Amino acid sequence: MKFRVERDVLADAVTWTARTLPTRPPAPVLAGVRIEADAVGTIGLSSFDYEVSARSEIPAEVSEPGTVLVSGRLLAEISRSLPAKPVDFAVEGNKVIVTCGASRFTLLTMPVEDYPALPTMPELSGTVSGDELTHAVAQVTVAASRDDTLPLLTGVRVEIEGERITMLATDRYRLALRELTWTPVTPDYSAVALVRARTLNDVAKSLGSSGLVNVGLSTGSGVDLVGFEAGGRHTTSQLVDGDYPAVRRLFPDETPIHAVVPTAPLIDAAKRVALVAERNTPIRLSFTDGQVVLDAGQGDDAQASEALEAVLVGEEISVAFNPSFLLDGLGALGTDFVRLSFTHPNKPVEFTGQESLDGEDSSHYRYLLVPIRFAS
Repeated sequence: MKFRVERDVLADAVTWTARTLPTRPPAPVLAGVRIEADAVGTIGLSSFDYEVSARSEIPAEVSEPGTVLVSGRLLAEISRSLPAKPVDFAVEGNKVIVTCGASRFTLLTMPVEDYPALPTMPELSGTVSGDELTHAVAQVTVAASRDDTLPLLTGVRVEIEGERITMLATDRYRLALRELTWTPVTPDYSAVALVRARTLNDVAKSLGSSGLVNVGLSTGSGVDLVGFEAGGRHTTSQLVDGDYPAVRRLFPDETPIHAVVPTAPLIDAAKRVALVAERNTPIRLSFTDGQVVLDAGQGDDAQASEALEAVLVGEEISVAFNPSFLLDGLGALGTDFVRLSFTHPNKPVEFTGQESLDGEDSSHYRYLLVPIRFAS
């Protein structure tokens, strides 16, 4: 195999393909990136760990077609460090010679015949705007669990009904819901899938800038897969197995008390007050007519407080939150004002965004946060 390719094109493709390589692969060959050069002038790079696959295609001047398997992480580091000149790639026996300007690297090949076949990209289910997908995923995955001992909660429940997609994620302490529209292959398309939050985050970051993203879902066929494709790159992932808890019912039907606060000033104040909040200690928010007071720390510890203007509808109320969880929700809103809706000081608080102080709150994104009980 022998080909020449532009350095930046190679570096981007190898880095993207190698990003999902396992730190501790179950088999040595799974630490490799498979490179296939065809006579048409296309290089295909692929990686697979039996759960997530990635493949990208780039143009190149191919003089000798062929297939080879090399260490993915090493090739990614090398390709990023090469000078800005064309890269020559050649296989000699059991070695790969990478030459770029005055730089020359020799890599050992891995047994390509032992590499597993990549799963087939699921049939197209619909397309979604990359920008909207990126925004929606960032908003909902803040609430997904990072605890791998609870694999169900590390996933995002994706519910599709016609042109509407609803994403839900929870780690038991907060719950995020985001609705967006897409273009399904059929108007009555319906599906439910539990997708790894890590997979969605990765797809949103790496494919979201490509315009439209093609989405394919394959369920009930032995291996349940989701696939995403855009800009000559596609990735597949096995779906998380299991029944997701019925979390929609946690959103309150009625909230007799609500407060509206400018989002950016509230974020800034929460960050400042949180400086004295030691690990696992909350920030308290006390809402009265015309203002909210944030405070943290008590007794002989360091203390901080700050007051902001706020509009309160209903009775005065005080709640306390985990500072990180509070800031995650506020940061995900993306609106000028936040509405906090209450049923009781010890019941979950719903965060929604609105564009003006007296405007309507948005129903597209909802963030539910469990408060921390504190001594009055």
